[in-house]
Amino acid sequence: MTASDTLLDQDGVRLTVDDAVATVTLTNPAKRNAQSPALWRALTEAGRRLPGTVRVVVLQGEGKSFSAGLDRQAFTPEGFDGEPSFLDLARGSDEALDAEIAAYQEAFTWWRRADVVSIAAVQGHAIGAGFQLALACDLRVCAEDAQFAMRETSLGLVPDLTGTHPLVSLVGYARALEICATGRFVHAAEAERIGLANVVVPLAELPAATADLTAALLAAPRDAVVETKALLRGALGRTYEEQRVAERAAQARRLRDLAGLGE
Repeated sequence: MTASDTLLDQDGVRLTVDDAVATVTLTNPAKRNAQSPALWRALTEAGRRLPGTVRVVVLQGEGKSFSAGLDRQAFTPEGFDGEPSFLDLARGSDEALDAEIAAYQEAFTWWRRADVVSIAAVQGHAIGAGFQLALACDLRVCAEDAQFAMRETSLGLVPDLTGTHPLVSLVGYARALEICATGRFVHAAEAERIGLANVVVPLAELPAATADLTAALLAAPRDAVVETKALLRGALGRTYEEQRVAERAAQARRLRDLAGLGE
């Protein structure tokens, strides 16, 4: 292993890379890693800067909370310095409003790309945008004190940072609706029971459990993991017969590659 290289450290986001593992850290514990458009741009940039050698991306937050969600400054009339306020966005055209939200969403989309497996290591609060950021990852390792909540509806808003699709996929429509519409907390034990958390461990063991999962993911050949992830990601959008076809095509590629006949 080589020493970790820091490729980005700005606006509350730090990206370090150590061989096949990248770590994205939210670095504003004083604000419980509250999120802002500047942070979202930094997260988007982190995805762009990932070297091609990276296979696993770990997302973590410094301090007691993973992320307490959108910075409350967003709800003030002036909003963030140099950023359009919510009132500005509402007064804009449909096209401008859509484009602004789409730009925010970019911070949440790259975690599921086919060539990496992403892990959210969650402790403390993961609220609103913080919940959606954890949902953006493929897998979630949670401390026993982890608490998820989708508070957007209580503010008169909806979850719009790509969290609704993975939430429904993980827990089903009825439970997802109940969680979002009530804004209640989902504690770690329930998160594990309903499929939100892959594993729950004592807080002190969170780094070790994340490292163990990372090592397990790196043990298999990269191309096999990439093909498997693509198969599973696409399964819900295919019929049973379409999935059979996709499995055969993927296996044919793997067999040819193993035989030295791949492209």
